[in-house]
Amino acid sequence: MATFWAIAGVATAFKLLLIPSYRSTDFEVHRNWLAVTHSLHYSQWYQEKTSEWTLDYPPLFAWFEYFLSQVARYFDPDMLVITNLNYASDATILFQRLSVIVTDLVYILAVKEFVTKCMRVKKKEEQEDIFVNPSLVAAVLLIANFGLFLVDHIHFQYNGLLSGLLLLSIVCMYEGRNLEAGFWFAVLLNFKHIYLYIAPAYFVYLLRCHCFSSTPDGKIKWRSFSFTRLFSLGFVVAFVFLVSFGPFIRTGQLERVLSRLFPFKRGLCHAYWAPNFWALYNAVDKAATIVGVKLKLLSPDAVPQAAMTGGMVQQYQHTVLPSVPPLITLIATLLAMLPALGQMWVNPKGPVGFVRGLVLCAFASFMFGWHVHEKAVLLIILPMILLVFGKQRDAQIFLILSTIGHYSLFPLIFTPFENFTKVLLLAMSTIYTFLSLGNIHGSQSRSYLQLPLLSMLESVYLLGIIPLETYNSFVHHYLGLTERLPFLPLLLTSVYCAVGVSYCWLRFYLLMFDSRVKKVKTN
Repeated sequence: MATFWAIAGVATAFKLLLIPSYRSTDFEVHRNWLAVTHSLHYSQWYQEKTSEWTLDYPPLFAWFEYFLSQVARYFDPDMLVITNLNYASDATILFQRLSVIVTDLVYILAVKEFVTKCMRVKKKEEQEDIFVNPSLVAAVLLIANFGLFLVDHIHFQYNGLLSGLLLLSIVCMYEGRNLEAGFWFAVLLNFKHIYLYIAPAYFVYLLRCHCFSSTPDGKIKWRSFSFTRLFSLGFVVAFVFLVSFGPFIRTGQLERVLSRLFPFKRGLCHAYWAPNFWALYNAVDKAATIVGVKLKLLSPDAVPQAAMTGGMVQQYQHTVLPSVPPLITLIATLLAMLPALGQMWVNPKGPVGFVRGLVLCAFASFMFGWHVHEKAVLLIILPMILLVFGKQRDAQIFLILSTIGHYSLFPLIFTPFENFTKVLLLAMSTIYTFLSLGNIHGSQSRSYLQLPLLSMLESVYLLGIIPLETYNSFVHHYLGLTERLPFLPLLLTSVYCAVGVSYCWLRFYLLMFDSRVKKVKTN
């Protein structure tokens, strides 16, 4: 346990070093929310629009900002003035950075709960070696996660806190405390509604395993359905939502709150395309448009300039392929989830099966959702860490996904000093992940190009990141294409990573239905 706290201490110290780093617009977003919740009555929080960065998270996160603001005033009260747009004094920066670091304690404690209560480690693995002991490897992969460092402590968000709430819920599920699991997940939903992506996994698993019992061979006992258990579960979830939304219902603000939470005026893709199916779809449309113009099948005047590749958040119409409305993305997402949910219902396979279904729901939402942010890849990567110590194939898929998924976050950070930091951090994180999982699963690289646990083709694909990043960082500018094709590096990164993420999704799906996979360890 001393080693665990050493890992947490080193990670926290490194976060402190990142305090002066580049800050994205999310820094101003959260500063504005501090000001809004501190200065106005709660009935006005979701009406205030002095800043373009209006409050668009669920009510519990708004109250979280309110309580932070009570501390923030002792650092610099001027940060709490609504009209002080883009305000960033040294004290403001220090407070907001520290608020992320301090609230990460929830995540660290949740990781401790998981590695001590939910992982079975054999006697020979109990040595305090962070490259061999599965519990310590899990602690490093979770606490020192590259994506969380980049997104929370440079870019600026509170994903550590939210991931801690998710992990607490999963721990409760492992221990059979289903009502508590439902409670923590309801709290999480009322902090950030992006976790609706994985809500179907919770609904199916809790209904199946909390409200029904099973035969010794795992089949459902239909007559065992318990209305009492269903009512208690519904009561817990409804109570959390009532506490969260109740004050806004009472003041007639519910419609306003919901309109902020679900704005469908945004386009199919974010300014930088998340590496998913729609990135590949857009790329095919773009390529077909170029070919069509070259072959004179399309008039250049009919093609919008920089359509979908201008780096702006807005709605676009595809030129060759059919344009995609929000309803189609919803249908595609639900269809992609259905096999996983069906498997969870037929054969839940306990908490490990639940986590597997949760990851597949996150995958489906990321692959086919409307206006998906690239940061949402963390909803897949972080829960998947919990699985990599059991089946070797889980570890193989994770190695590809974590490498390519973390690399897909690179466009979030583009300032010179942070460019060096992100490359160094990704290299260190990736090397550690390959070495530690290679040790645990007894596999080492067999040649200079073949990475541990991976095939030669998979290894070459991951190593392809090196020339890709070299082009994006140096060659593109050297060729003088920065002004003429500014979005090209983002397009290349998105499409390249989308291929890897799609491959991992398909392989992971097949693994869920493959009962022949040999287990190496059980967690």
